[in-house]
Amino acid sequence: MAQEDDWDRDLLLDPAWEKQQRKTFTAWCNSHLRKAGTQIENIDEDFRDGLKLMLLLEVISGERLPKPERGKMRVHKINNVNKALDFIASKGVKLVSIGAEEIVDGNAKMTLGMIWTIILRFAIQDISVEETSAKEGLLLWCQRKTAPYKNVNVQNFHISWKDGLAFNALIHRHRPELIEYDKLRKDDPVTNLNNAFEVAEKYLDIPKMLDAEDIVNTARPDEKAIMTYVSSFYHAFSGAQKAETAANRICKVLAVNQENEHLMEDYEKLASDLLEWIKRTIPWLEDRSPQKTIQEMQQKLEDFRDYRRVHKPPKVQEKCQLEINFNTLQTKLRLSNRPAFMPSEGKMVSDINNGWQHLEQAEKGYEEWLLNEIRRLERLDHLAEKFRQKASIHEAWTEGKEAMLKQKDYETATLSDIKALIRKHEAFESDLAAHQDRVEQIAAIAQELNELDYYDSPSVNARCQKICDQWDVLGSLTHSRREALEKTEKQLETIDELHLEYAKRAAPFNNWMESAMEDLQDMFIVHTIEEIQVQQLVPKRDHALLDEQSKQQSNEHLRRQFASQANIVGPWIQTKMEEIGRISIEMNGTLEDQLNHLKQYEQSIVDYKPNIDLLEQQHQLIQEALIFDNKHTNYTMEHIRVGWEQLLTTIARTINEVENQILTRDAKGISQEQMQEFRASFNHFDKKRTGSMDTDDFRALLISTGYSLGDAEFNRIMSVVDPNNSGIVTFQAFIDFMSRETTDTDTADQVIASFKVLAGDKNYITAEELRRELPPDQAEYCIARMAPYQGPDAVPGALDYKSFSTALYGESDL
Repeated sequence: MAQEDDWDRDLLLDPAWEKQQRKTFTAWCNSHLRKAGTQIENIDEDFRDGLKLMLLLEVISGERLPKPERGKMRVHKINNVNKALDFIASKGVKLVSIGAEEIVDGNAKMTLGMIWTIILRFAIQDISVEETSAKEGLLLWCQRKTAPYKNVNVQNFHISWKDGLAFNALIHRHRPELIEYDKLRKDDPVTNLNNAFEVAEKYLDIPKMLDAEDIVNTARPDEKAIMTYVSSFYHAFSGAQKAETAANRICKVLAVNQENEHLMEDYEKLASDLLEWIKRTIPWLEDRSPQKTIQEMQQKLEDFRDYRRVHKPPKVQEKCQLEINFNTLQTKLRLSNRPAFMPSEGKMVSDINNGWQHLEQAEKGYEEWLLNEIRRLERLDHLAEKFRQKASIHEAWTEGKEAMLKQKDYETATLSDIKALIRKHEAFESDLAAHQDRVEQIAAIAQELNELDYYDSPSVNARCQKICDQWDVLGSLTHSRREALEKTEKQLETIDELHLEYAKRAAPFNNWMESAMEDLQDMFIVHTIEEIQVQQLVPKRDHALLDEQSKQQSNEHLRRQFASQANIVGPWIQTKMEEIGRISIEMNGTLEDQLNHLKQYEQSIVDYKPNIDLLEQQHQLIQEALIFDNKHTNYTMEHIRVGWEQLLTTIARTINEVENQILTRDAKGISQEQMQEFRASFNHFDKKRTGSMDTDDFRALLISTGYSLGDAEFNRIMSVVDPNNSGIVTFQAFIDFMSRETTDTDTADQVIASFKVLAGDKNYITAEELRRELPPDQAEYCIARMAPYQGPDAVPGALDYKSFSTALYGESDL
């Protein structure tokens, strides 16, 4: 203890503080000296010869000091004071600037500083509350004891005590019959302080060390004086330390239990929410209701992209966090000697994994179905357009054909007219026969559209039927017209024979007529318009081919662009996975070194996310272009997504494993060398370098560490390291097992014994006793969960702390 850190001589320049210290330190010394039948009157003078100083040290330490010198000379006094100072130094106290000569000379500042050093060492230093000691321990003790009291907020050893309520609260907490706390008023500090001082002196044998008026009239009361007086309360109530220790143990156990229950509740809620999302999402992914158009299916594909980019990634993180929480909880339960956590039915990690696998199977099938549907609709659109084009060309060709075939122009025709009509009809019949193939193509396309479930099949069928019906009519009319033309031709040939003679005589005229008629007939069957139309279609076809060429060039660019990025991202993910595996298995540095290394890797992975986003954007362009293959890479977007999700999950799990190993190491006092020895042994039998092993390898590992295993013993050990019967043993479970039996952990019997102390050795405890001895939240936690006590000595309101304590631990597997 560095005395100069606790006593600042400059503060003694304040006369008010020096006055308070003189009074308090004198009273404190006398409270011990009276046990030896003496006292001091003036703290400056009465320690000058060293005799009472040595006596004080013997009383407060319970040890004998060297025999004092009884001479009256200055040298005798200095020697006695030095013996006292040497004894103080032997207790680990560093005395700074305090010499025997100054004490012998009656130096008030030095004498007060020495007494404060003694008070710190023998009255305050050994105070220990919840792993805090000395001043902090005393302050925490005051805070714990006064927490239930209104208008009391102990934050220090000066201003917090000015109104006197804190002193009264300390007394009331331990001896409630001595103080009527509810009648005290915060605005009457002098009355409050005097009440506490008088009650402490009368009933607790604590001498009055402070003056109420001095405290109230000082802006900031002397901290050392307050601490000295308050430490007297602590020691006066040391008889209650057994109860304090018992309460501390119970609070520690309850805090662990409350934290574990909170983790269990968090797990249950997170598992329920995740399972509900999976349950809600799978039917959507399994819905295979086709849409009518490519646009509608592309909207479905866009919705699926949103699911993959926006909705699913947080769920991947939730699933990973769920597994981390589960593993951390199981580690904490093992470390605190609690039974393993068993989630509600249907909410095990394995249930989550099964649901997730079902989700991903549905997801994969859904994406395949979407792409196949888009291909089908693309094919349908192409066929439908082809049907419309062919139907339109055919309908344009048939326009006016029925009227032409029905006309009676042959009735007034001459023989040469008839022959011309017959030749024209034969040409039409040839054209009709040529169109037969187009009609059959139209019917075949309509049939294919029906088979592919085209949404507008009824209108296609109606149009096709109309074309076929019209075709039949044209065929019938063509046959009838041929018969009429041939009949008329025969009639005119007979007439023509009658006029043959006349014709011979009128040969020159007839020749001219025939020539004219032939010319007219040639002009009647015109092919030039169709030829012009064909010539117009050629550049249109060329333009379509150029468009298709441009499209395919763009598609090839998109393929190469995606492949270039994917061929970088894919290997990067694989490399990171391998590096993480090596870090978690190798033993380079401490666990903290490994943890820092892993967190650096985690940050580098997070920083890489823009590359994944870029690949997603390129993939979207590929899908919008309806590109379904890519010869330039073996990586699909699905491969990249799965790899990325596995990478994020793996780094998070690995970090959690190392954090749990640190938890175990610190809780069980495992040295770094032991941890490395455990890791080396485990790695030797972890042949696949996965960080886990099957039961056969684990049996071999145990045998190598010196265990003599029969089946019964091995089964017992497996129930500890693999409570869920997964058939796999992790490194975390292995180190838990190797250290669990050597750990000093609280047990149910210890907690029962602690409750018995609080209950005053009764077999039951009351709500009032719990509220008095425990912090409010933990007291209410116990009251809400303790069953009524049913023993023969039960009284109204009695609570069963034994069954409650046993339930905290369950059936121990140690």
